[in-house]
Amino acid sequence: MAGRGPRWHIRSAVLAAGLVVLATAAVPTSAAAGNGAALADNRATPGEIARWVVDMDVTGLRGLVKSGRVTSVQLVKAYQARIDAYERAYADQPGINAVIRRNPSAIADAARLDTERRRGHLRGPLHGIPILLKDNYDTRDMPTSNGSLALRHWRTADDAEQVERLRRAGAVVVAKTNLHEFASGIETISSLGGQTRNPYDQTRNPGGSSGGTAAGIAAGFGAVGLGSDTCGSIRNPAAHNSLTGLRPTQGLSSRDGIAPISNTQDVGGPIARSVSDIALVLDATAGYDPDDPDTRVSIGRIPRTYTAALSDTALHGARIGVFSDYLGTSPPTQATTALVRAAVKDMASHGATVVELPAQPALLSAVDASYLINDEFERDLNRYLAAAGSRFPRSLARLEPPADIVTLADIVTSGQVTPTVLVRLKDRLGRSTGPQDAYHQRLARRAEAQRLLWTLLADHDLDALVYPTVQHQAAPVGQPQEGNRSCALAANTGFPALTVPAGFTPDGMPVGVELLGRPFSEPTLLGFGFDYEQASRHRRPPVSTPPLS
Repeated sequence: MAGRGPRWHIRSAVLAAGLVVLATAAVPTSAAAGNGAALADNRATPGEIARWVVDMDVTGLRGLVKSGRVTSVQLVKAYQARIDAYERAYADQPGINAVIRRNPSAIADAARLDTERRRGHLRGPLHGIPILLKDNYDTRDMPTSNGSLALRHWRTADDAEQVERLRRAGAVVVAKTNLHEFASGIETISSLGGQTRNPYDQTRNPGGSSGGTAAGIAAGFGAVGLGSDTCGSIRNPAAHNSLTGLRPTQGLSSRDGIAPISNTQDVGGPIARSVSDIALVLDATAGYDPDDPDTRVSIGRIPRTYTAALSDTALHGARIGVFSDYLGTSPPTQATTALVRAAVKDMASHGATVVELPAQPALLSAVDASYLINDEFERDLNRYLAAAGSRFPRSLARLEPPADIVTLADIVTSGQVTPTVLVRLKDRLGRSTGPQDAYHQRLARRAEAQRLLWTLLADHDLDALVYPTVQHQAAPVGQPQEGNRSCALAANTGFPALTVPAGFTPDGMPVGVELLGRPFSEPTLLGFGFDYEQASRHRRPPVSTPPLS
């Protein structure tokens, strides 16, 4: 089922919302419909808009808005209609269940941006583009729950830095999305949001922890979105939903206002339908923020625009190393391995030199021994919860001392956490304040992993490593997701990694191929990903959430 994807049709079904799904031919891709200048200067019909929002990327939508064929208000309403239709149970489907909270002012925000455009004020490429936010990003106008019933009323004083930058760039927040509670898992289940489902097969999980954002984009609830990644939480759900996702270099983009798990490993970044959309979001969000001192390393290392790296000849002359340690041979991994091998072959056919790397036991040992989440979680979450201006129920803060602020201990005592996550939170209590010898040993192993990874790239003169984003396809709901070991290579070293769709398993489930590069090599990775994406065209929209009439 890999490849460009056949034209598809779907039977008519009456939805719970009273909308009718029509038998529909394949939606035009952004490559075919993304050039706004080539479009006629007439208003789009509702049917055209309904098709465009299913699969068109930001690059295509901005052309339509620029040409006057569609307004931001119309786009927001079209995405909201899809949430109405597909979020809850419909026809024979259980529903995607990706949204925790819709933005009540989304249409008003879009209307203001449409007015600005009419008056000649354009904020940039994201002006009027509807987006989704993982609900661990602070928003001044909506609660930030982390997916937890315990924090359902949690309010922050301002936006997360990346959210503020996106709003300044003209993006419209449509909704905040579900996540694996406290970003502590990869199947996306939470006490507040429940279980999010994969639109490519609603009996399966969407990946996680940013599964609500990924499933929402795949299902057409927004054009692009933000996730966070501590060990695969952007890349994993992007791969499971036939999307592109970037874990940026540690320090490229601010984490201010993102509920933390591990300050050493956390990053925030985009999930999108195309590599070009990743570049547009980076242009708006990357760079120094005094509220996140780690971003100081980005000064002088941000290009004028990441879109300049997007070339369909970027792979020509590249040297890419196949990280064979992550290429499984067991029956559950064979389909993914075959697709990644095919992706490597495609990269070679476009001019890349492929280097088969020997096993790297020393590097993997150092990577696997530098997992820091349990050591840092309580310390970093409590600092976040103590931020000035936060508003919360006093009854929650009084559960455990001190009585004037909320802490992890209060959340655990409340019991208002999905049971599997509650077990993890209990295990992390006291880890940040107890003996630290083992923690410092893990930090030392992280530094060793960084050194060994630098050496591997240098010794083989490599521009990037390539391997499966997740070794197993998405698991059925209720079963643990296996095959996520590869998340740690980037997460436990701070190196950037980009996942791009690599095709579909025989079960019809998406698979991602991951490219890892040196710190601040995002332009190189985006170029490689764009070249491969344009040549392969593996992405296709899920059949379970087709265009609405």
